[in-house]
Amino acid sequence: MFLSILTDQPVAKIVRRAVVLAACAALLCFSAADRAGAEVKEVRLSKGYGILYLPLIVMEQQKLLEKHAGAAGLGPVQVNWVTLDGGNVINDAMLAGTLDIAGIGAPGFITLWAKARGIAASEVIGVSGLSATSLYLNTNNPKIKSLKDFGPTDKIALPGIKTSLSAVVLQMLVAHEFGRENFNKLDPLTVGLSHPDGLIALTGGKTEITGHFTSPPFSYLELKDPKITRVVNSVDVIGNITLDVVFAPKKFVEANPKMIAAFLAAQEEANELIANKPELAADIFVQSSKVKVSTEEVLSILKDKDTRFSTTPDKVMNFADFMALAGSIKTKPKDWKDLFIPQLHNRSGS
Repeated sequence: MFLSILTDQPVAKIVRRAVVLAACAALLCFSAADRAGAEVKEVRLSKGYGILYLPLIVMEQQKLLEKHAGAAGLGPVQVNWVTLDGGNVINDAMLAGTLDIAGIGAPGFITLWAKARGIAASEVIGVSGLSATSLYLNTNNPKIKSLKDFGPTDKIALPGIKTSLSAVVLQMLVAHEFGRENFNKLDPLTVGLSHPDGLIALTGGKTEITGHFTSPPFSYLELKDPKITRVVNSVDVIGNITLDVVFAPKKFVEANPKMIAAFLAAQEEANELIANKPELAADIFVQSSKVKVSTEEVLSILKDKDTRFSTTPDKVMNFADFMALAGSIKTKPKDWKDLFIPQLHNRSGS
């Protein structure tokens, strides 16, 4: 073909064409390099139900990520939020490439971290800690006073069987009650339901659900019903530790350092708003809630000593240690810094 061009066209025309082609090739290379170095203009995030996700709910309502992305020189950024419940669902969305940043229970994150470790295309990393609170296992069965009273006909609602936050914390409570070797004793009784659906099932009393292991405000709302009693409070057994974290694909974090910094700044501002303007934070939660809850009820939860919000992970390794001993993960992090971005490593995390 090249010989045909030489023989069929004047030399000057050939030279001009070669110059144009070279210039176009150079422009394409420059554009590709420019795109590779540019940070994203659209971010897809997920949050869940309940008080544990309040900082993310505040970030969405107050458009804090947009604010800090603009301050970082990233220009206008399209921020798209979705609500997902349960570690399995969130991890599937992350692996499918439909999420960039997600809030999740620490066990769900650790599960995916361990599974994807060493697989460059799928690796994930923690961006920040998120929240801590008490989880309640409530029941509508008056005969149930402790974990030992759950029988084969009882069913316990929780989001995400085996890998969700509630599922793993329940296993930890069971291990404390029945011995570590029996950590999964109540697993056959668990049923996957979102927290709002679990509340409806437990208080309605017309389904097989006799227990619900849940977080505020659902745990508080259930106990307003005189037929519902609390079986156990997670803080009494495992302490007040970080329950939810934020994570992202490692390749996204490495390609978008300014966006990650903007996200952390936005989350810190959300935490400050919750601490300094709890009434506003409570109103924001009420507006976003899928269940009917009052500002006063949310304020009582925020004032609970067990409810706190921080970007610094606290005792997340407790989950990793338990999950490794239980065989839930095959790759165990050496310490918390293996799980989270370097920007957090100078903090007193655990």
